[in-house]
Amino acid sequence: MSKSHIMFVDDEVKVLEGLQRMLRPYRKEWDMTFTESGYKAMELLETTPVDVLVTDIRMPGMSGSELLAAVKERYPRIVRIVLSGHSDLECIVQSVLPAHQYLSKPCKPEVLKEVIEQALRVAHLVEDDTLRALISNMDALPVLPKLYQEISAELSKDEPSLETVAEIIGKDVGMSAEVLKLVNSSFFGFARHIGSVRQAVTMLGVNIIQSLVLTVHVFSVFDTEKSPFISFKGLWEHSIRTSNLARRICTADKCDRELADNACIAGMLHDIGKLVLVSTCSDQYNEVLRTSREKNRRVWDVEKEILGTTHAEVGAYLMGLWGMPDSVIEAIAFHHAPISPLSSYRPLTAVHVANVLDHKHCVIHENYVVPDMDMDYLENIGVADHIPEWERTTKDYLEDLEDGGEQDSAG
Repeated sequence: MSKSHIMFVDDEVKVLEGLQRMLRPYRKEWDMTFTESGYKAMELLETTPVDVLVTDIRMPGMSGSELLAAVKERYPRIVRIVLSGHSDLECIVQSVLPAHQYLSKPCKPEVLKEVIEQALRVAHLVEDDTLRALISNMDALPVLPKLYQEISAELSKDEPSLETVAEIIGKDVGMSAEVLKLVNSSFFGFARHIGSVRQAVTMLGVNIIQSLVLTVHVFSVFDTEKSPFISFKGLWEHSIRTSNLARRICTADKCDRELADNACIAGMLHDIGKLVLVSTCSDQYNEVLRTSREKNRRVWDVEKEILGTTHAEVGAYLMGLWGMPDSVIEAIAFHHAPISPLSSYRPLTAVHVANVLDHKHCVIHENYVVPDMDMDYLENIGVADHIPEWERTTKDYLEDLEDGGEQDSAG
């Protein structure tokens, strides 16, 4: 099996020498190239297949942001990672769209290795090169027009409310994913993973959110007429309910805070692959949805036939590129079909159950096949007898919504 190829770009020779020394133990696992300029990197890429590019931002001649943009356009399959000592707002804003992940200097070798390895691990989830390139090349995740208008209006005020901003972002899958991606980058150096949209917005602050939304346009307003076979409002509401249900199920099962947070994130993002597929290959995905509806078949079975992959795998692939925790990626990838050999309770457990229960109790479309719980999996991890309690939890939650409770996954 051929080794993966990693390219490092930095204008400081001493930094490159330090990286070479630091990463010497991994030479048996990776082929590595070290170069001092963006121009030289682009030259090398013409003849050297590269899997991951790691670059500084502020470099003379071609900046890291310009390099990332050029690589994104010409070699979209390459995973793009920023490794920079500059953590100011301008640096973040310049690189937020073309980069998949952001790391700050100094970076421990084990951290850098884990980030690169995770990006390489998720590659198998999407085998088709064309589709993988389309996903990797996405500029921004689509958001609902109404919510984009709301957040733009709030951020344009003289004194925007963080609470209101968090509430709006928490209602939208695309916004939530982008904010969580950014806040959990090492640019900000937070000691633990941030699993709440409300906490993420508070930590980023109004200035960064304003810049991302009003200047960089990190969110793209989605054309809801692009697909007549899917209700985007219904998809967002299902994602939020699944997120909240996953957290409540974790609470009922007395899970720890980190597991519950990751289940909540994965619940919100479990169908994000549908947004990606509608955005990147709308004609093919419309055919998937039309076939699924007319023949009353499971969406992911038809996806596999027509696209060779599923929305679960596509969503997990993108979130893996973005550096979401492995347990979140796992929950997104396998939320329809948990891996039976897994023998412990994890975010996947809560998301799988929450997704099934929401489809069971909330009819998203009359021709949509309601998925089944994987009883072999639940029995294998010893929680099959929890189903009556999960049913009660679901009914209580849906009654709260009917009574005027907020449909909000900001957390």
